Amino acid sequence: MNIHSLRSPGLLIACIAVPLLAGLAGSIASISSISSWYTTLIKPPLTPPNWVFGPVWTILYILMGISLYFVIREGTENKHVRLGIMLFAGQLLVNILWSFVFFGLHSPILGLVAILVLIALVLAMIYYFYLVSRIAAGLLVPYIVWLCIATYLNVMILVLN
Repeated sequence: MNIHSLRSPGLLIACIAVPLLAGLAGSIASISSISSWYTTLIKPPLTPPNWVFGPVWTILYILMGISLYFVIREGTENKHVRLGIMLFAGQLLVNILWSFVFFGLHSPILGLVAILVLIALVLAMIYYFYLVSRIAAGLLVPYIVWLCIATYLNVMILVLN
């Protein structure tokens, strides 16, 4: 890739659009269940109000996209960049999958399996992103923190219901 295309605003916009579109795909499974099935569940202490999830995920998807941009602009000839991109794609797919199994299938147990795989992929992605750009890795810290909160919620919903 030529260095000018790697620093273009279009690339940044594309990098941000990818996780936002993934979030939109995941929300397809979530929307109908949030107002029906999810409301019937016993939820643990520290469960955020429903209105918090949309803004938090939107911010996290934007941070993911900016992080991806910092990695891609280093050039895909770098093996750490390529591995980071593959992990990014994998975690994004599992992120979408979690919504479909937890909300779509109403399965907290499958959701737990998916979120544990997701955490492993995100930690590996952070490692490879760190090897390329410390800024890119740092931008993913809120994501892993939120995934830990989501895991707590998922486990407790499984236990309480």
